[in-house]
Amino acid sequence: MSRTERHRGAGARRIVVKIGSAVLAGDDGGLDRARIDALVDEIAAQHGAGREMVVVTSGAVAAGLVRLGLAQRPKLIPQKQAAAAVGQIGLMSAYEASFARHGLTAAQVLLTSDDMSSRRRHLNAEHAFKALLAWRVVPVVNENDTVVVDEIKLGDNDHLSALTALLLEADLLVILSDVGGLYDADPRADPRARLVATVDAVTPAVEAMAGVGGPLGTGGMATKLAAAKKATASGVATIIANGRRDGVIGAVLAGAPDVGTFFRPVGDRLASRKRWIAYTLKPGGSLVVDDGARRAIVEQGRSLLASGLRAVDGAFGVGACVQCKDLAGREFARGLVSYSAAELEKIKGRHSREIEGILGYKMGDEVIHRDDLVRLTKGDPS
Repeated sequence: MSRTERHRGAGARRIVVKIGSAVLAGDDGGLDRARIDALVDEIAAQHGAGREMVVVTSGAVAAGLVRLGLAQRPKLIPQKQAAAAVGQIGLMSAYEASFARHGLTAAQVLLTSDDMSSRRRHLNAEHAFKALLAWRVVPVVNENDTVVVDEIKLGDNDHLSALTALLLEADLLVILSDVGGLYDADPRADPRARLVATVDAVTPAVEAMAGVGGPLGTGGMATKLAAAKKATASGVATIIANGRRDGVIGAVLAGAPDVGTFFRPVGDRLASRKRWIAYTLKPGGSLVVDDGARRAIVEQGRSLLASGLRAVDGAFGVGACVQCKDLAGREFARGLVSYSAAELEKIKGRHSREIEGILGYKMGDEVIHRDDLVRLTKGDPS
C-alpha cells in the first residue's frame, strides 16, 4: 500500500469513531471518566479543525453494572437490557459534560438495525444527522438496547458503527478497541504476534485471524472484521486501533504507520449508494416535473423542490424510491422522497416556504434531496 493511501485519513472530512466497552471501562467495571475525557479532547480537536465527528459508543451496560451494584455482567438478556437502561443516563451525561468543556454540544442518538433497513426511518435518521452536523453538534450514537437485543447479544455496536458510517456516507470509520488492531495471532497469548498494518480485503484467511472478546466487550475481533468488511465494501475506509493509546485519533488521521490496521475500501462510496437507488430499489411511483426542475437536476445537480413538481403517480410513503419524469413522460432520475404521495399532492407546484402552512409541518425544503437523487443516463433503468 502506498504512503498516499495510508494517509487517506488525513483528507477525511466526515469521520465515525466507534468506542468499545473495553476502552471505556474503569478498574471497577464502570466508566473510566478520564479516558472519556481524553478521547473527547481528541475528537474536539478534530472538530475544531473543521471535520465532522460522529461517535458511536458502547458502555451503557458497563455503566449500569456499577449503578446497580452488580459484580458481573448479567447473563439474561432482559437483565442486560435493564442494566443498559440504567447505565445509558450516566454514559450520555459523561459525554455531555466532557464535550461541554470544549464548548461543544453533544446529541444522544439511539438507533437500531431496523432503523437502517426501513427506508422511511433510514431517511428520517439521515436528515436528523445532517441537521445536527450542520449545527456543528457532535452526535453520540448508541444501540437502543432496551428494545433491541441484537448488539447486546454479540455485536458491541461494531455492526451499528458500520451502518452509521454507511448512513452518513462517512469518509472513514475508526473502531477503537482494547487491542492495537488485527494481529496474525492473539497478542495476549502469543508474544510473537505481529500487527497486520494493511488489509486489502476481508477474506476468509483474514477472518481466521480473529480471536475472542474480553469480559466487558462482547464482539471481539470477529465482529470488528465484519464491520470493516461491510464498511469497506461500500467505500468507507476503516481502521481498527487501540483506544487506550494516548493520541490515537490524531495519529490515525495523520496516517501514522504504526497505529492500527487499515482496511482499504474496495468499493466507491458514492457509486455504491447510486447503484442502490438506481438498480436495487423498486420504484413505488413517479413524479412529473417541469422543464426548469429537470434542468436544475440534470445540469446543475440540484435537489427537486415542490415548486417544480407537476404530477404525482402512485401511493407511496416517505423514503420510497420514485421515478422522476419530464413533461413528455421520459424518466431521467430516481430518488428517495422526503414526503409521501398524499403530502406531495398537496404541495406540488408550491414554494418551499408554503409547505409548513399547507401541511402543518415541514420535513425540509426538498421533495428529493440531491444526496438522495440519481441522474440516469441513456440505457439506465426505465
